Amino acid sequence: MLQELDHLPADLLGADSRDLHRRLGAPTLIHLSGTRQPPLFVSVLLHGNETVGWDAMRALLAERIARFGEPRLPRALSLFIGNVAAAASGARHLPDQPDYNRVWPGGDHPLTPEHEVMTAVFERMTRRGIFASIDLHNNTGANPHYACVDRLDHRSLHLATLFGRTVVYFTRPIGTQSAAFADLGPAVTLECGKVGEAAGVAHARTLVDAALHLLEVPNHPVAAHDIDLFHSVAQVTVPPELSIGLPPTEAELVLNPEIEHFNFRELPRGTPFASLRTSDRGLGFVVHDEDGNDVAKRFFQLEDGEIKLRRPVMPAMLTRDLTVIRQDCLGYLMERYNDHVPRRGTD
Repeated sequence: MLQELDHLPADLLGADSRDLHRRLGAPTLIHLSGTRQPPLFVSVLLHGNETVGWDAMRALLAERIARFGEPRLPRALSLFIGNVAAAASGARHLPDQPDYNRVWPGGDHPLTPEHEVMTAVFERMTRRGIFASIDLHNNTGANPHYACVDRLDHRSLHLATLFGRTVVYFTRPIGTQSAAFADLGPAVTLECGKVGEAAGVAHARTLVDAALHLLEVPNHPVAAHDIDLFHSVAQVTVPPELSIGLPPTEAELVLNPEIEHFNFRELPRGTPFASLRTSDRGLGFVVHDEDGNDVAKRFFQLEDGEIKLRRPVMPAMLTRDLTVIRQDCLGYLMERYNDHVPRRGTD
């Protein structure tokens, strides 16, 4: 069940992510007052092992309390703390749980108690209204800090470029927090580097603080020289029946050990992604485009037991983390999209 509060529980900011389940006991939505309304919505720990959001928010709020004796925010804040049970174990999600960032309104996941929690959060914030929405995440692979949007509207792109010039437009996966909240206002997902990196925490904190101080999110075009926009066109997964590993493993699918360093690099045709040590599993990867179509043969080919790129491409979120690959995906394939930045008067 969703817990909803209008205050910060005593000593909550002293708790790291692994302690939150003991302190809160459930996903929790906390509303804090501020000088301006409507509130900024921030979600953290939708993936329990991605701690940057909670670390950034507790640092920001602790600093405000140290200065003023209370949060004293320039804008109201609604903070959603998500999968505290998985956070206690340092896991993306527990084996009996769905992914907390796939069960928001608009998705196609079967109805679960977690889906009911996210629906309740969405309905509460629909009634309150939002100024903007920010969802904070870490990456598992080596990636730059970047923002994601699922709407190419001016306000979402301006909010994204507050974080940096690298922005990814996506329409899949569905059922994400930012996709749901894009119906309520400008919404972004921020990818803040690997877990435990102080720079990611500082960057996330700075962005949230800047958003709290905004009087409005601009609704004019982002200048082309201020944004590098990419379009996520395909998701790469590994079939569950195929064993996977890294050298020197004897798995059926052995990943290139340098694979996570391919992220945000424009790779040439022929780049090797993995070795396939079986002859009856097709290309080894499952690749779906935004409409769910199988496009593996568009992007990959099998040559002498190696899975190689069939065409130049730029990947994102490729990871060596075998658990994340099983629970989510190997990564995404992108194309440059700057010609599609909306012009004045369009959304």
